[in-house]
Amino acid sequence: MVSKNLFVAKRTLNRLCQSSKYVCVVRKNSVWTQDNIIKSPFKSVEIPNCTLYDYVWQNLDRWPERTLAVCATTGRGYTYEQGFKLSNTFAANLRKKFKIRDGDVVAVMLPNIPDFPLVTMGIMEAGGTVTTINPIYTAHEVQRQLLLSEAKLVITLPETVKIIREALAIAKLNVPIIVVNTNGESIPEGTVLFNELSEDLHVDKSCLKEVRRGPNDICFLPYSSGTTGLPKGVELSMRNLIVNCEQVNDPLIRCHSETTATHQDRALVVLPLFHIFAATVLMFHKMSLGIKLVTLTKFQPDTFFEAMEKYKTNLLFVAPPLMLLMGSHPASTERSLQYLEVLVNGAAPLASSDVDRLFERAKRKIDFRQGYGLTETSPTVTLTPVGYTKNFSGTGPPIPNTDLRIVDSNFNNLGPNETGEILIRGPQVMRGYRNNPQATSEVFTSDGWFRSGDLGIVDEDGILVVADRLKELIKVKGFQVPPAELEAVLREHPSVEDAAVIGVPHSVNGESPKAFAVLKKGCQSPAEELCAFVNERVAPYKRIQHIVFLDSIPKSQSGKILRRVLKEQYS
Repeated sequence: MVSKNLFVAKRTLNRLCQSSKYVCVVRKNSVWTQDNIIKSPFKSVEIPNCTLYDYVWQNLDRWPERTLAVCATTGRGYTYEQGFKLSNTFAANLRKKFKIRDGDVVAVMLPNIPDFPLVTMGIMEAGGTVTTINPIYTAHEVQRQLLLSEAKLVITLPETVKIIREALAIAKLNVPIIVVNTNGESIPEGTVLFNELSEDLHVDKSCLKEVRRGPNDICFLPYSSGTTGLPKGVELSMRNLIVNCEQVNDPLIRCHSETTATHQDRALVVLPLFHIFAATVLMFHKMSLGIKLVTLTKFQPDTFFEAMEKYKTNLLFVAPPLMLLMGSHPASTERSLQYLEVLVNGAAPLASSDVDRLFERAKRKIDFRQGYGLTETSPTVTLTPVGYTKNFSGTGPPIPNTDLRIVDSNFNNLGPNETGEILIRGPQVMRGYRNNPQATSEVFTSDGWFRSGDLGIVDEDGILVVADRLKELIKVKGFQVPPAELEAVLREHPSVEDAAVIGVPHSVNGESPKAFAVLKKGCQSPAEELCAFVNERVAPYKRIQHIVFLDSIPKSQSGKILRRVLKEQYS
């Protein structure tokens, strides 16, 4: 134990010593231009001219026998060499047996399992585009994304095949289903087993030579609500994702150590891989570095802390609800946190007191970072540097190749310590929203800056603090809940004339959806009935518990819901 603690202390000291280099960079090169544009203080990176598939596997020969991914509860997993070979074989079968062609969309509806990276890389090697679906979505939610993405194939678990088939029936689609069997049981009739496709020794891989995909092609299509409205397909190119991986490799901000003959970082994958945060930061990026991914299929506090200790987790990426849990749960102890070296929080900022509570649990200080990003930015935009402890509410300066502006309502640039909307420019910014030019035009300025919909403040050193959201999204446990989606479901009820939804503070979840409904003349539906109607059609984190009945929904002259008025009166 003594030698292990000494090792961790030395590694942490090395990280802290590097923080002074960041201060020097800022002092020598002001991050603020005369026009009040915030430039990155870090050296620009070169963007590799390759596909994401080649980027991820580029150093495979350095760590073929290292573990790529392992299930935290069962121990089932793959080495990097196995992952490469199986995904390659799977890719060939996608082209041969399912006729997947360049640009075709394949939907992946899986929890965090060791097979997730293999499935994803196989789709890309076959020339396909990956769209990820939350595995707890209802058929109502799934069918919308299948229609919008025009998916040609769905990959899921045996237990969620029923949901997929219900979704296909609603959407009137006939799409094949591949299942990943994690427990050896029989698979649903009419589906195809992933293992049979990935372990096929006889498939002709020459078909992969037909793939013609380049860095500027779209390869990942997550769905986000953007600044408002229903979910939209975010078109991310291979170049977007590759550069975001390279941007966080800068020595002053990187969160990992090099994989060598004697060392391999261990990252516990508790954030969902269907979300851009984990997909890029944990899957694509960490695979390119030979890091071990320990996947947690279902989050349970005891299982989480047991995995932290059992797999000697030294890298952890979290959202605020998990961070708060780590500062209060009985299983969060010096022992369960003993190997943790780097902890990165995203999705929403934390207060210094929240960080201090964790340090008290660990009985030592940990290299704590905060970052800021969006699905539309692949996702990372800012990240606090190594050893930065000046302000735990700060999310750091812009990462390499990234510029920021803080603007007022007329898009005039504001200066240090002034609050305004965060605008972003960089090679990690999305192409646009799929088949939605209007929504795309609304989030880009005429000169190409991406509007985040978030309010922020940047200090003299270029450190961004996210102050609030202009956007209407509700954040529940770090997940996006678009009010427009819940409103649309409410209006489907035969008794509802009109509806509105806002986010209200919640002690555990951050925010919670609260609904308002106007009933049609002569109709009487109790709140419990409307809640049940909505909740059986949406994922658990989107569910509403409270409905207020109104005579009318407050709206502007243009017909937009005045959520601000509802928040002032009922929040």
